[in-house]
Amino acid sequence: VAPGWEHRWRRFHRAVVIGPVWVGPPWERPPTSLTPVVIDPGRAFGTGAHETTRLCLSFLLDLPRGALLDLGCGAGVLAIAAAALGYAPVVAVDSDEAAVEATRTNAGANGASIDVRRADALVARLPEVDTVVANIALPVVSALAPRLRTRRLVASGYLGSETPRLPGYRRLERRTDGEWAADLYVRA
Repeated sequence: VAPGWEHRWRRFHRAVVIGPVWVGPPWERPPTSLTPVVIDPGRAFGTGAHETTRLCLSFLLDLPRGALLDLGCGAGVLAIAAAALGYAPVVAVDSDEAAVEATRTNAGANGASIDVRRADALVARLPEVDTVVANIALPVVSALAPRLRTRRLVASGYLGSETPRLPGYRRLERRTDGEWAADLYVRA
């Protein structure tokens, strides 16, 4: 492994703007006119720059505020952005300890009140919420949907050529960015 690899990734972690929200690294300064979400992913996945994250956040900007569950929270981008946008309470769940640690650290750095839990969402009891956001692989989204107690589901983490089969839900809208897609579902 080449020397300096542990910091080289930083040159690829650049801020993105989604509506009124700025998502970026701690070494960049957000414009004062935008809502900042400062993310240091540490060893977890997620900087906010991926198309699926931006698509999910675009849906969160448009939905009524209420209780939110972020499944597969990674570094906490969507959970922290949701809290900054007025969703409450916000619960963030991931099965990876590095993700849970990164989300807790990032939530603290952003002053976001988030209940962060390490759990396998496929077996753990999940809270009843108004909105679930699941930016994870298509087979996991499909497996999780029947277990969710929610009115709305924002699902992503898959290509636009793929469509989740979610019994009990009706798709209201699809948004795409490049080859990626996100869908808004409501309980049927």
